[in-house]
Amino acid sequence: MRKALFLSTLALLVSSFSLLRAQAPGETRSVWDGVYTEEQAKRGETAYSKECASCHGDMLTGGESAPPLTGGVFQANWNGLTLGDLFDRIRKTMPLSKPGRLTREQDTDVLAFLLSVNKFPAGKTELYRQSEMLKEIRFETKKPAAKN
Repeated sequence: MRKALFLSTLALLVSSFSLLRAQAPGETRSVWDGVYTEEQAKRGETAYSKECASCHGDMLTGGESAPPLTGGVFQANWNGLTLGDLFDRIRKTMPLSKPGRLTREQDTDVLAFLLSVNKFPAGKTELYRQSEMLKEIRFETKKPAAKN
């Protein structure tokens, strides 16, 4: 009986440590790490203007039937989720008139444009086009403290 209790406790401790280790700061990327390029955001602006602005507005502030894609409410809704979650939402539900019509490249370009408008920094590599890879990038509204 003691051995079973010991093994159960040990298994619980190991799994708890693994969970904490997986969530340790610095081990995952965030939108503050420059995860898109300026060129990609410019392509995204073109796609956004053509495919999204009629509902979400030219300035991404929302419309009668579409939420804003910038500002506090937008950021609060996505805070703590991943870019994969946001990418999947775009890919599967937009544009409303014909969901899924855009290519993965167009979807990631639009996502890069959204990040740019929301004042997240650009970097040297483009966003991934696979939601699995984008799920490794956290959407964080506040810039993390500098790493030492």
